[in-house]
Amino acid sequence: MTTTVLTEDAGDGVRVLTLNRPHRLNAINPALLEDLVAALEQADRDAAVRAIVLTGAGRAFCAGDDLKEFGTPAGDPAATRAYIERIQDVTRAMVGGDTPVVGAIRGWAVGGGLEWVINCDFAVAAEGTRFFFPETSLGVFVTGGVTELLPRLVGLQRARELLLLGERFDAADAQRWGLVWKVVPDAELLPTALATARRIAALPPGPVRDLRRILARRAGGGLDAAMAAETDATVRGFLDPETAKRVAKTIG
Repeated sequence: MTTTVLTEDAGDGVRVLTLNRPHRLNAINPALLEDLVAALEQADRDAAVRAIVLTGAGRAFCAGDDLKEFGTPAGDPAATRAYIERIQDVTRAMVGGDTPVVGAIRGWAVGGGLEWVINCDFAVAAEGTRFFFPETSLGVFVTGGVTELLPRLVGLQRARELLLLGERFDAADAQRWGLVWKVVPDAELLPTALATARRIAALPPGPVRDLRRILARRAGGGLDAAMAAETDATVRGFLDPETAKRVAKTIG
């Protein structure tokens, strides 16, 4: 594991995972994906870890895909599919694992970063946090089970607004719509997330595990079906030459 994800045991059965590319607002690249999947799976295998806190270093939680590295998987269907599947592995680890995840979210949570917020069992956001989905405007597609999970949280019409129109919204909106659990001053962000994780870690693990599994399957066609459809759609987006033009225009 490299330094793109930092791991720290905070005591009382809580492990803190910190996205650590602050110079790029913790934007997603292949190294970060590999490290995050490994860190989540390692925590899930460790019987001493009963809850995870996921946060980001610096002034953002995660700014989504690193557009400067967009061309890495694009152009090769097999490589593109493998990259998207690795993104989906983060959701599989967060939602399908046995260990609850508490998000400590500040700054920007964009695209894939916002997907990871939605994947958290409880997301705590700092007051100044901002969110949006840029994927449709760039010609790509959302991942992370969002087509299944987002309508559950905010309703179908609001989901269309956020996914198709890419509307930006703040922490107060996110709490009102059910995307985050609590909004707190920045100084209280990590203490609140840690306190929540410790409450969860103190619970009997069996019922916690079973409740998470049942809730993950409770509506729609299921998370796995949603993510499979998202993978196909995202691969098509990555391989579309028009998408590369839009990304190039965005990064100047």
